[in-house]
Amino acid sequence: MAKARKRVQKPQSASVRPAVARPRLAPDYWLLGLALLGVALTAYLLSLHGTTGQALFCTEGSGCDIVQKSRWSELFGLPMALWGMGLYLLLALASATGSTPATRWRRMFTLALFGVLISVYLTAVAWFGLDAFCLWCLASFALLLVMLIWVIVRRPTQTPASGWSRTLLVHAMVLLPALGVIAAAQADWLSPPDDPRLAPLAQHLRASEAKFYGSYWCPECQKQKRLFGRAAEQLPYVECSPNGRNGAMAFECAQAGIESFPTWIIRGQRVSGVMTPEELARRTRFNRWNAAATDAKDGP
Repeated sequence: MAKARKRVQKPQSASVRPAVARPRLAPDYWLLGLALLGVALTAYLLSLHGTTGQALFCTEGSGCDIVQKSRWSELFGLPMALWGMGLYLLLALASATGSTPATRWRRMFTLALFGVLISVYLTAVAWFGLDAFCLWCLASFALLLVMLIWVIVRRPTQTPASGWSRTLLVHAMVLLPALGVIAAAQADWLSPPDDPRLAPLAQHLRASEAKFYGSYWCPECQKQKRLFGRAAEQLPYVECSPNGRNGAMAFECAQAGIESFPTWIIRGQRVSGVMTPEELARRTRFNRWNAAATDAKDGP
């Protein structure tokens, strides 16, 4: 009879061990708290955008009011406060998630650095372009700067792994072009081509001896110029604040009795406020405006 073969069971390898769940990374509560504070700040500013209400410490005509109403208060048609809220929400999410401390650090460093760069750009624009400062914008700047410093000081050991020189170079190659896109968009360089009737209208306004009195820091004056796009350089514009926002008014403006900006003087008539190109064409009897519109509508 054939001998029954005994089955030999192979012992399990001692090297095979059940997977151990990685402990969950606790949130960075300091960064999370700062990020949520930024969310609250931008939400407050966003609630006032486009309304007649004024933020605290931001009275009408103040530097804060000028900045908040300027063209730099929007990006791609959306208020900067909304973009800022999105950045703070991303910072809050990054501070509460992440598989490893190094992963969290990289995310937090990139977001905080980008926020600081945008704040530096907007503060410089307000200072040199508007001769004004916004208290709420400076508060957000300070908040982002504190977050960036905290991230750098509390970085994990041997982070960044590639070294500071390479890390900063990579961030510069990515963040600076992004900042350039923001600046180009706010300067209307990315806008569609201007209406071809605007340049002839601007030239006609100058030839008819119309005058457009304004100031570089005036938000309504900026809106008036933006209606003409690149043709704004040909408008019969008179700068009334050559000595700064708080300096003496230009003699020509004082002689004309200018009290508010913008003010137009057309055919001896004084009109205050922003005027559309259509209204300016009508007031100066620029008949080519409607003729050009008809020709463009009919097409070739």
